[in-house]
Amino acid sequence: MSTSRGSAATPTAPAPFPGSSPGPTPGPTSGKAPPAAERVYAHVKQAVLDRRYEGGMLLTEGELAEAVGVSRTPVREALLRLEAEGLLRLYPKKGALVLPVSAQEIGDVVETRLLVEEHAARRPATPALVAELEELLERQRELARAGDLAQVAVVDRCFHAAIVRGTGNQILTRLYDQLRDRQLRMGVAVMHAHPGRIAQNLAEHTEILDALRAGDADAAVAAVHRHVGSVRALLRGDVR
Repeated sequence: MSTSRGSAATPTAPAPFPGSSPGPTPGPTSGKAPPAAERVYAHVKQAVLDRRYEGGMLLTEGELAEAVGVSRTPVREALLRLEAEGLLRLYPKKGALVLPVSAQEIGDVVETRLLVEEHAARRPATPALVAELEELLERQRELARAGDLAQVAVVDRCFHAAIVRGTGNQILTRLYDQLRDRQLRMGVAVMHAHPGRIAQNLAEHTEILDALRAGDADAAVAAVHRHVGSVRALLRGDVR
């Protein structure tokens, strides 16, 4: 069966930004090739997150096996794992449907982000955190100029994660890290649908950084609230 609305041919995965939260980990790095199921898992998950496999696309075991160069058995194992993560729904003898992001999920993610990020923005920023944010912001500008939307979304997420990590609260950081996959998928959707949003994101990140650098907690919280809140309306119409 062919995929609907596209093909499961191997997409080219972007290189991760140094220091970013890791994406799907293909396996051990001892020089051996990662297990076949891990390779399929990483291939499909990354393609779903950066929207090369969009919501509504039907992926078949045969095409994925051919794309990754494995048999169908590890493909089934990887698809079951991705179904458990809520990215796919399996249909026997048909394939795996990439699930669209629901309005409920968008609302839940934005609400959680606001709770965590506004709290984090109230904490004093160390010189090391400010320097890290400056580097991430400059990296975003470089990627925006290069037109690499997927990596812009990755570094965008790293910017916010750094602020949360700066609280020193490991439980809060782990909670926030659980949003990573959803944030990346939604972020790429916005970048593709609204290319002009990249410039606005950069301006809003600059406002957040300026407030943190100045030690103005109220301004930092307000800037975070405007930034995260402004994405919500865009997401509701653009994420599949």
